[in-house]
Amino acid sequence: MRKRRPQPQRGEGAEWPGRAAVEDFLARQREARRLSTRTCATYGRSLKGFARWKDSDGGWDGDWSRLTPRDLRDFVIERQSTHERRSVHNQISAVRAFLSDLRERGGIDATPAAGLVLPKLPKALPKFLTETQAELLLETSTDPATPAAALEAARDQAILEMLYGAGLRVSELCGLRGGDVDLSTGVVRVTGKGSKERDVPAGEAAMRALRGYWAMRGTPARGEPAFLAARGGALHARAVQLMLKRRLALAGLPADLTPHKLRHSCATHLLSGGADLRLVQEQLGHASLSTTQIYTHLTVQRLREVRRKAHPRA
Repeated sequence: MRKRRPQPQRGEGAEWPGRAAVEDFLARQREARRLSTRTCATYGRSLKGFARWKDSDGGWDGDWSRLTPRDLRDFVIERQSTHERRSVHNQISAVRAFLSDLRERGGIDATPAAGLVLPKLPKALPKFLTETQAELLLETSTDPATPAAALEAARDQAILEMLYGAGLRVSELCGLRGGDVDLSTGVVRVTGKGSKERDVPAGEAAMRALRGYWAMRGTPARGEPAFLAARGGALHARAVQLMLKRRLALAGLPADLTPHKLRHSCATHLLSGGADLRLVQEQLGHASLSTTQIYTHLTVQRLREVRRKAHPRA
């Protein structure tokens, strides 16, 4: 493995080898696969980082078809010394997707990423709220001093109930429109990753909170956002994160809990209550059942407690 000189910092608009092919790839991902802007941006950063690593000694002409398995192995080895393993996996995932696309279009006969061995990832289980913590979060509130504060409090309650009751991603919640919600059945139509739609039961508590919010705000038209920012307009993920921080502090709960952990909590509590794994998979919109199976590990302790109380030879 050859030594590489430290790479000078360059502006975002600076050229780098292989850029045109990457931008062409990202455009196809947005149009054909309908990948989100965020995913495409992540792919772009990873591929630019790889290209600049490859050109760190100024000796690469940007011809992606000439990459070798050794190039990728060297990249992984060097990146492990400066990046977390999860980051290395994410960067290689982008490179693999790019090379697979190149192979499908006839640019290469076989991808050099085939057979590449990556460092094992630590088996970190997702954090979640206990049922008691979730109840405390949802029941903690203040007395609003003004009509505007009352409207915001009603919106915040509906957001929390929806995140926990339906297990939505924050981006999915922010993308909800008035026409996506059926108040009578408690089902919301969600647009998830890859622009895939799914129908998700949110539960009566979420619908009750949403009815209360809409009664104060006015029921949105089919194409209007289901949730509005405090100053009007579409709600953004950052606003939801900040709101949750305030509610956590008010409830005396750990400040490191995020909106995504409410999604983890929804899945964990469903499985703890006896829900079928495939139904939870559909609820969360996971493409693979293996993604959902991680939550089964979180219910083992509860099963042990049940067995200890119920089994005669426990």
